[in-house]
Amino acid sequence: MEVKIGITDSPRELVFTSTQTPDEVEELVTAALQQGSGLLSLTDEKGRRFLIHATKIAYVEIGVADARRVGFGIGAEAAAGRHAGKATSG
Repeated sequence: MEVKIGITDSPRELVFTSTQTPDEVEELVTAALQQGSGLLSLTDEKGRRFLIHATKIAYVEIGVADARRVGFGIGAEAAAGRHAGKATSG
């Protein structure tokens, strides 16, 4: 599952894939935010731990990770079909 965390005073967001369930991540985020000086601790799929000071969390987006696509995707297949007559022959 993909987790995106916006950090205040930072132009970039923290994005990683976690093996934790959406409910587990939500519980950890909620607990960290309820504790004024708490830390949010999450683990990614490679076992790396991320510690974020709860007061620096701007937002958390919890969602399903995109399936890694091979090739150009479905849109490219449709476009290739439309241009099939324009292929060069050798």
